[in-house]
Amino acid sequence: MTEGWAWVQVDSWCTFVVGSLNGWRSLSACRGGDSGFGHGLAKHLDKLGFTVFAGVLDEKGSGAEELRRSCSKRLSVLQMDVTNPQQIKDAHSKVVEKVQDKGLWAVINNAGILGFPMDGELIPMADYKSCMAVNFFGAVEVTKTFLPLLRKSKGRLVNISSIGGVFPMQQLAAYSSSKAALTMFSSVMRQELSKWGVKVSVIQPGGFRTNIAGTSESWDQKEKVILDHLPPELQEDYGRDYILQQKNFLRGIGIFSTSDITPLIRDVEHAVSAKSPSAFYAPGKLTSLFLNIAFFFPTSFLDYFEKKQNIQKKGMPRALSTPK
Repeated sequence: MTEGWAWVQVDSWCTFVVGSLNGWRSLSACRGGDSGFGHGLAKHLDKLGFTVFAGVLDEKGSGAEELRRSCSKRLSVLQMDVTNPQQIKDAHSKVVEKVQDKGLWAVINNAGILGFPMDGELIPMADYKSCMAVNFFGAVEVTKTFLPLLRKSKGRLVNISSIGGVFPMQQLAAYSSSKAALTMFSSVMRQELSKWGVKVSVIQPGGFRTNIAGTSESWDQKEKVILDHLPPELQEDYGRDYILQQKNFLRGIGIFSTSDITPLIRDVEHAVSAKSPSAFYAPGKLTSLFLNIAFFFPTSFLDYFEKKQNIQKKGMPRALSTPK
């Protein structure tokens, strides 16, 4: 068997490149390996025998150190912030130097930040821009940088998007918009790259509990910043009580999610190793149900369902609940 290669980002801002074991060329996986999906994927691919390049936001951070400690010598940690073009180029150069004529088999883009969940009118423009920078533009730039290697190997491109990129979820306008952009980019690339023999898959997970949601403490800090900078008119119309109820989203995530990311890891493994990978995968609790509702149910049903769910969780803005 020949040794494969993988490039993996291990926190919510990482990328990884992984290799194949059965005579295939090298395999490249995505960013986001310091923690969450990327961290678990990097470890899993290493256990399967891939040579993994784990791209991380902080190569000296605890997530990167834990990978070095727990994985084999086949795994290398590389500094790569996907919003930093120079770091992407540097990581690419190191991967090219390492794989040489063995080639690169797959790239897995796993970038993801959530932002602070609240009504779209209240979300700061900075949050919209940061979600697009990490979740979409970062994945696009990594893809474009590594594509010449994938075209040469006729390999795989796997982009980890979200159910939120298809199923509209209130409070997630910034996050969902960026993931919808990534999903469409992936679909277009699937068609365009087919002539080169490159197969493209989109993973649309839902219902997994990872650190992308942040902590109550981080939400308190973000909440204060938003309230301090919110125009007086919006504060008056929405009301402080309504805005402070946004954190109920955290509790909702816990109810409909699981910390077991095995289904996602299984789907990514299939996407990079199967002879005929699927174009779309939907791992996670109730993910298929939500996607079926989005695609096959009337829009009126979808809107009614979401409206009832959110009114129960956070009530109504002050201007709509105050008797006239």
